[in-house]
Amino acid sequence: MSTLQIGLAIMGGLVLAGLVAYNAWTTSRSAPRTARERSEAPRDEAAGDETLPYTPADLSEHEIQRIDPVLGDMPGAPAPPDPAAIAQAAAAVSLNPLMTQPPEKRPGLDALIDVIAPLLLEHEVSGDALLAALPGTRRVGSKPFAVEGQSETTGEWESPRLGQRYRALQAGVQLANRSGPLNDIEFSEFVVKAQAFADAVGASPDFPDMRAEVARARELDAFASGHDAQLGFTLRARRTAWSPGYVAQHASKLGFVAGALPGRMVLSGSQSGQAPILSLMFDPQAAMAEDPEQTALREIALSLEVTHVPRSEQPFVRMRQAATALAEAMEGVVTDDGGQPLSTDTMDRIGADLESLYDALDSRDLSAGSPQARRLFS
Repeated sequence: MSTLQIGLAIMGGLVLAGLVAYNAWTTSRSAPRTARERSEAPRDEAAGDETLPYTPADLSEHEIQRIDPVLGDMPGAPAPPDPAAIAQAAAAVSLNPLMTQPPEKRPGLDALIDVIAPLLLEHEVSGDALLAALPGTRRVGSKPFAVEGQSETTGEWESPRLGQRYRALQAGVQLANRSGPLNDIEFSEFVVKAQAFADAVGASPDFPDMRAEVARARELDAFASGHDAQLGFTLRARRTAWSPGYVAQHASKLGFVAGALPGRMVLSGSQSGQAPILSLMFDPQAAMAEDPEQTALREIALSLEVTHVPRSEQPFVRMRQAATALAEAMEGVVTDDGGQPLSTDTMDRIGADLESLYDALDSRDLSAGSPQARRLFS
């Protein structure tokens, strides 16, 4: 074989090796980032990471507890935890449907947002009898319907309970919600349903004037329509896609926990039973995939139900901080629904508009996060 042939063979081998290396690099770049990448980083590098604006004290309740590997060198001590197992546990945070928020207690009837009809009793009635007489559906058209009894012990209005006795009753239907205002047909249906219940328990209903209540419903709906706000940010990957476990790992460090549905995480409020402050959502099909770590997410969404969260929780400030922290940690960009990046000035203007909205809600005794606001804006 001549020198020229040998040289060409060597050059061909080098080109082939280069192509193989390039293809391997391209494949690794296109694969989604997984939680395992983060957990296998050297400890000194992880300790020096300053991309997330929080302190270890802020995260102590949400991080998986780290066991010092030195313990594994002691006789009889358990081996240090497997990084892969830690990564799988982090990924499971977004997939476990059992880690849900406690159910909210339904607020009682309120004259501010409900039509209320007293049901006059000739004698006391048991909670057992009231529960047996309740209609099969607790809705009138698209509006919630409810019956309450006044507790003999506390004097408070409550939903009928077994073993209790009541001397005063009332029935009500909500004036408006996101489906619109109470109309004539729905009011008539309310009268029929309440009358049937009253007849079953031996009560006499006292219904308010339909014209006045329907007009009140329209006025309340007009106010609600002009002050309903649902704010959303989209976080898009700049280069490499993310796996569900990778997203859950970073979100959990900011306090997010799994919601009731696949692909949803929530940031809980400071009060028990309070609506979540923020929701983080991504493709539920990716969360339910056979191997979630091999599914690719190009975007996730952060949402805020403005009227459902008290102003004292500073929900927009926390939403903005969470979006910025996640973008920095996962190499993403914060955009609106149309894909336009959100500048600092734009976010400042949104914050100022929300403060005006909070003031308007307060002026109508429908403060954000109150039971009345959560019912009206639902």
